[in-house]
Amino acid sequence: MRICMIAEGSYPYVTGGVSSWIHSLITKMPEHEFIIYAIGAQSKQKGKFKYKLPNNVVEIKEVFLDAYIDEPEDWGNRFRLTSQQEEDLRSLLGGEGTVNWSNIFDLLRTEKFQNAANFLSSKDYFDILEDLSRTKYARVPFTEMFWTVRSMILPLFMTIRSDIPKADLYHSVSTGYAGVVGALAKHLHGSPLILTEHGIYSREREEEIIKADWVKGYFKDLWIEYFYTLSGCIYNAADQIVTLFNRNKEIQIELGCDPAKIDIIPNGVNVSDYLDLPQAPDQDVIRIGALVRIVPIKDIKTLLHSFALVKREILNAELIIMGPVEEDPEYYQECLQMAESLELQDVIFTGQVAVKDYLGKMDILVLSSISEGQPLAILEGMACSIPCVTTNVGSCKELLNGVNDGIGPAGLVTPVMNYEPMAQSIIKLCKSPSLRDEMGRNGLERVSRYYKHQDFITNYQRLYAELGEGQQWPESALN
Repeated sequence: MRICMIAEGSYPYVTGGVSSWIHSLITKMPEHEFIIYAIGAQSKQKGKFKYKLPNNVVEIKEVFLDAYIDEPEDWGNRFRLTSQQEEDLRSLLGGEGTVNWSNIFDLLRTEKFQNAANFLSSKDYFDILEDLSRTKYARVPFTEMFWTVRSMILPLFMTIRSDIPKADLYHSVSTGYAGVVGALAKHLHGSPLILTEHGIYSREREEEIIKADWVKGYFKDLWIEYFYTLSGCIYNAADQIVTLFNRNKEIQIELGCDPAKIDIIPNGVNVSDYLDLPQAPDQDVIRIGALVRIVPIKDIKTLLHSFALVKREILNAELIIMGPVEEDPEYYQECLQMAESLELQDVIFTGQVAVKDYLGKMDILVLSSISEGQPLAILEGMACSIPCVTTNVGSCKELLNGVNDGIGPAGLVTPVMNYEPMAQSIIKLCKSPSLRDEMGRNGLERVSRYYKHQDFITNYQRLYAELGEGQQWPESALN
């Protein structure tokens, strides 16, 4: 079977998290061929892969959301849209009513537009936006409205006009742009579509926009509605929706997803892969580890503030932050400056590392994220019998406390963006080797029983077989 995996802002440009999940899935299914449809933020990422692509990846298509900057424009054309087309576009731009995505796809891919920028430079677009501004955003300066909506919608329109490789099955690994591409692929080629949602994409974008300085206050609702509209596209189009834990399923249903479509397939690890890892030679140091990308959503700054409090009581504590730093260099520098201003000692940023070279040396694992799905880092820590302190995001509480499974806690859960409770939880574990041992054993038992990597692979093999049956390419097409 030929499967097109559609990824946004992750594989193969970024390591860890969703990217590791994709790489593992492809690697463990050599019986299938995969196409990677990679959506990146910036064209400068082109060809800069963090992974060696597996042999069963037969094609990679790269699309970048900043490519619209180079598109030529022809201002002032009139395309004579039908009243239905105008209504469809108004629903998309204004966030009201039901968007007929099939009509949007057909309109934007028509030959009457030379490129996506042409429509957004047309009199038709101007008229629709002028009407929307008058009826819904009367107090917003029209010039600002025009350029804000244009910058918001142009990457989407450009993406819709991109070529979609043919495949037996399409698998989007988030909503957003990846979800729209998946829905477009199904619309064009008729193949089944799967969505796996690790975190709730629209909720994550909402959190980012609320905090963003680059979005003016009166445009925040517009941007937030836009991302919820994008998510609704694939919620409606997908044949099967997979999430990783029950709370995510509940949120998807709240957002309008059909419960009958949703299945839960948790992530998994091979516990045997984490046996006999290198241990720390110095037993007089308590090593607190964090397996994270150095980006704002991981909230490294709260972690640093927390560690500053830990060091007041646990003088022999050491914080090792393991993960790539190049994704957001400005944020990384801010973290370094914060560590310096707090006069922190014993904080190490390792950069990207081979996780197994470090994990066995940790006494405690910490996750300070603002948003997560089902973090692989915590599953890996549990497989190593390491107690964890996490924020109450994604499935962390479920991972550490279980769901009536008769196994005790594998760590402590703290509020988001609150460094004092996080520090107290870390200190509690630092002061009690017996509690660390107990929670470590609980974590190993839970992950061994409920989060097996082979179960994760088997479930997707089953899902692919059920949806892809009868869709497979002729053997000659695969040779």
